[in-house]
Amino acid sequence: MPTRSDRCGGRGGFAAAVAAVLAPLLLVACSSAPSPDEPGPPTAVDVPASATSAVPPRPLLGGSLPESAPLSVEIPAIGVSTGELIALGLTLDRALEVPGDAVTAGWFNLSPTPGEIGPSVIAGHVDYASVPGVFVRLHEMRSGDTITVHRADRSSAVFTTYQVDRYPKSAFPTEEVYGNTETPELRLITCGGSFDDASGEYLDNVVVSARLTSAY
Repeated sequence: MPTRSDRCGGRGGFAAAVAAVLAPLLLVACSSAPSPDEPGPPTAVDVPASATSAVPPRPLLGGSLPESAPLSVEIPAIGVSTGELIALGLTLDRALEVPGDAVTAGWFNLSPTPGEIGPSVIAGHVDYASVPGVFVRLHEMRSGDTITVHRADRSSAVFTTYQVDRYPKSAFPTEEVYGNTETPELRLITCGGSFDDASGEYLDNVVVSARLTSAY
């Protein structure tokens, strides 16, 4: 039985160094193909090519938070309350590591910690080994939805979604997703679109972009 490849790509100030490494890569989180008697995996075909808020959320007054590793994520709009996040690095072939099961999400540890200036990246599967993934409903998010990241210093960073995109793998905008930002931002990334049995991969990636708007 063919397996779905788990290939993913992408700190403030990290764009120049990381973009060169990740430029040819795509950030996806896929799973094993279902057995013949199982239904196919959920897809994210209902996300428009670009769904942008008309009025982007205002960034947190006062700027950014100090460095502190993320512990877990809550997204009420899609019923996500993760367990402990794992750290994701780069594989030998310069792809982003992915979680080894459906329900675990991970923080890319070469990106800023959530709340620092720059885009912090958290990835998870849409499904894995025929099990719905932690980000199976990521494509349902809309502008204005909140994402709370609990951090190791016992603070919590609250981000407000301003954009939900689905990008073809063949045209993944590495710089737009991973490039430097002037304020603390968050990127949530998973697979999306249709699954191509011939290549054993999803055709698209779903990317949620959010901006830090409060902390406690």
